[in-house]
Amino acid sequence: MPPSRPAGRVASGRVRIGDKVRVLSHEAGGAAGELGRVTRISKRSGMGKIQLEEAVVGDIVSIAGAGSARIADTIAAPEVTTLLDPGPIDPPTLAMVFGPNDSPLAGRAGRALTGRAIGERLQAEAETSVSLRVAPVPGGTERYEVQARGELQLGVLIEGLRREGAELAVSPPQVLLRREGGQVLEPYEEVMLEVADELAGGVVAAMAARRGELSDMAPMPGTDRHMNDRPECGSSVFVHLTRGEGIMSRVFLRYGPHKGPLDGVRKGVLVATGDGRASAYALGELQGRGSFFITPGTEVYGGMVVGEHSREDDLDVNPVKEKKATNVRTTSSDEKVSLAAPRLMTLEDAIGYVGEDELIEVTPAAVRLRKVVLDAGARRTRARREKEQQR
Repeated sequence: MPPSRPAGRVASGRVRIGDKVRVLSHEAGGAAGELGRVTRISKRSGMGKIQLEEAVVGDIVSIAGAGSARIADTIAAPEVTTLLDPGPIDPPTLAMVFGPNDSPLAGRAGRALTGRAIGERLQAEAETSVSLRVAPVPGGTERYEVQARGELQLGVLIEGLRREGAELAVSPPQVLLRREGGQVLEPYEEVMLEVADELAGGVVAAMAARRGELSDMAPMPGTDRHMNDRPECGSSVFVHLTRGEGIMSRVFLRYGPHKGPLDGVRKGVLVATGDGRASAYALGELQGRGSFFITPGTEVYGGMVVGEHSREDDLDVNPVKEKKATNVRTTSSDEKVSLAAPRLMTLEDAIGYVGEDELIEVTPAAVRLRKVVLDAGARRTRARREKEQQR
């Protein structure tokens, strides 16, 4: 909601069209704004909105004509001078860096926004989104760090930009650490999981690999309920382990001792070396090297992540290679290529999967993973220098 049409719950009394109201600023300690008059009251109903003549206690509505109001402000009758308690707001726990899409396919499916346009759009979103913080990345790179309360809030923001027709490149999510008393702290969350009995073992193992601590377990008819305390981290793996049938709820718990980075969460990736459309022949030849995120005919470019390697290291591959034509017919010339079903990445999958040296390319038509450095030779040189510095 824009500040001129704030939304909230009616805490006491009632409000009608034509009533005079004031905005009491939470940031200014209850300072009253100019007198306004309610011109419209609307309430969500399903996927749409309905107009109301009045709203009563408990109604969640948006109001026009009340003036400029921000999150935690109070809209009240002119004689009211006491602010409502907005309640505690969980702090942001994850951050991602948003920037312009500079891939070879930029601008083909949507609007390739400039860094400045992205910043303005993000700042407008921060005006109305709880705990969303936006700050430019130092160095004049036209990139912006967005801090939020978790993957869900960041995913909703990115999906909203996609539906507006925007293209952008987004960095991997980073956990926001704190330093207190010489100790590094990271956010912990309480996670409740409901999974089928036959899938509980895999879910418990996955949580343990992410350093979750099982605090409670209660058997239920056909399912098990697990309570875990764990550091903030990606949760898209839960969807795959439960085949989309599990239930997860999460809530911020506290800041606790940093347990260090997670190792071995995923394998290496298959990285394209050529530009063009992926061929069934090339993918068939590469099937033994891993699984794919693309299908035959998908447009790829050098540096784009096209699959997961079967080993821990990355592998450069050429998915656009075509079979050479010859004048000699062989017994295998007309064989049909049989490919395993690809793992098509959704936005949620990409946020949970993307590596430290990768970016998520977001367009209205596709979500792709790519390397920050697209050139294979430059990536090898960079990796070699990093190893030398660690010695």
